[in-house]
Amino acid sequence: MSLNHNIVPATISRVVLSLLMSLMFWGIAPQASAQRHYIPHVHVGVHGGASLSRQSFYPSIKEGMLPGMQFGVSFRYAEERHVGLLAELNIEQRGWKEDFEEAPFAYHRRLTYIELPIMTHIFFGSRTVKGFFNLGPEVCYMIGDKATANFPYMDLPKVHDFPSNRRYEQMQMDVSNKFDYGITAGAGVEFIIRRRHSITLEGRYYYGLGNIFPSARKDVFSASRGSSILITLGYLFRLK
Repeated sequence: MSLNHNIVPATISRVVLSLLMSLMFWGIAPQASAQRHYIPHVHVGVHGGASLSRQSFYPSIKEGMLPGMQFGVSFRYAEERHVGLLAELNIEQRGWKEDFEEAPFAYHRRLTYIELPIMTHIFFGSRTVKGFFNLGPEVCYMIGDKATANFPYMDLPKVHDFPSNRRYEQMQMDVSNKFDYGITAGAGVEFIIRRRHSITLEGRYYYGLGNIFPSARKDVFSASRGSSILITLGYLFRLK
C-alpha cells in the first residue's frame, strides 16, 4: 500500500507540472507572436532617369555606350521586416553606338522596350533612411527601333572612304526577335520624408539573355544581347 501512496503523489506532481508548463507556454506564445508581428507595407510610385546601353555582339564590333532614358511606375509589397517584393512597368531606351574611332562617321541604333521586372526587395536602416538591394528576372518587348547615321548605311558602296575591313551587317539587319528577357540587379537609398512619402535613388544593371538577330550557326552573329546601366530617381507613396 505504501508503494501505491508514493506513486500517486508523484503522478499528480507530474500532471500539475505539465499543466503549469502548458499554461506558461500559452501565456508566452502570444507575446512572442506579437513581438514578431510586422504590419505589411504597400507602396506605389513613379520613377525616371538615365540609361547607358550597348549590345554584346559575337563576332564583336567596335561600339560605345548609347545614352537614353527610362521611366515607369512601381508597386512594392513588404510583409517581412527586411524583405519584400518589387514589380515595375517601365519604358526604356536601349541600343548601341558604333565607334568609328578617327573616321568622320556616326551611327547609333535606338531600341525602345516596355519592361516588366519582378524583384526581391531587401531593405535595412532607420525610420528616415534605408538602404536596399533589388534582384530578379525581367521580361521585355521592343516597341520601337530607330537608326540614325550621317551616311547612307543601307547603300555603303556609295560611301566614300568607308573602312573596308569594318563589319556593317548589324547596321542593315532587321530585328528578328522583339522579345527579350534577362536578370536585373540594383542598389540604392530611400529617404522617408513623411510617414507615407519617400524618395529613392537607385543604380541598376540589366543583363539580357535574348538575341535581337538570328543566332544559328549559319547566321552572321551567334550573339546579339543587350545590357544597360540605369540611374533613377523615384517617388513612393505608402498606401498601407
